[in-house]
Amino acid sequence: PSPVSSTSITSAKIQVNGVHLHYQQTGEGSHAVLLLPGMLGSGQTDFGPQLKFMNKQLFTVVAWDPRGYGKSIPPSRDFPPDFFERDAKDAVDLMQALKFKKFSLLGWSDGGITALIAAAKYPNLIHKLVVWGANASVTQEDVRIYNGIRDVSKWSEKVRKPLEEMYGHNYFAKTCEAWVDGISRFAEKSDGNICQQLLPDIKCPTFIIHGEKDPLVPQAHAEYIHKHIKGSRLLLMPEGKHNLHLRFAEDFNRQVEDFL
Repeated sequence: PSPVSSTSITSAKIQVNGVHLHYQQTGEGSHAVLLLPGMLGSGQTDFGPQLKFMNKQLFTVVAWDPRGYGKSIPPSRDFPPDFFERDAKDAVDLMQALKFKKFSLLGWSDGGITALIAAAKYPNLIHKLVVWGANASVTQEDVRIYNGIRDVSKWSEKVRKPLEEMYGHNYFAKTCEAWVDGISRFAEKSDGNICQQLLPDIKCPTFIIHGEKDPLVPQAHAEYIHKHIKGSRLLLMPEGKHNLHLRFAEDFNRQVEDFL
């Protein structure tokens, strides 16, 4: 990339809804974009290639650490029944505190669920929406998958190491278990619903991306979201896994920038 595109990345904290939320910001474009990380995620662990390489002339890119994740500690992370709604409100209020009138959402995994809720509940603030690795409900099959990642000592070294460095082993292990318990609770409802009823309320242009080899989120979830958001686009990446935006960053960034 030319020197022009490598504007620096600022890191800061801002008080929102009684907590100090950490975020990173880069670029000076007129189109503001918020990156929403997944479970245990943060801007620095989840969005390196996006913060580095998204077009800084067109976009102002913000990546946030949800409360209890990354550097937005304290508080410790917990998972009350409305934790996705809480994250959605925090995310939107963060962007307003940073003085962005309207912005787009790019949500990965849990961050995708948060982004769906935010787009449905705050339609006049959200410009466009991109989600990948997200789901609007939790099935028994999903619970089985989640229990397979409950024990972080079984994770691959590559995925585990940055999180262990960020959190220390105990917080990382404990929070992962709490997450599995928190997300599994949705499956106890008859329809396993997280935010299915909100999807028809999403009116902004929406782009759903799904890796066909995603071991954590079965493809039916992406198809359900696509079917229930009017006019949305679905892109399947045959070689993509859950972290397709990292593994195939160049292709991902190009597709997303074209859509935005």
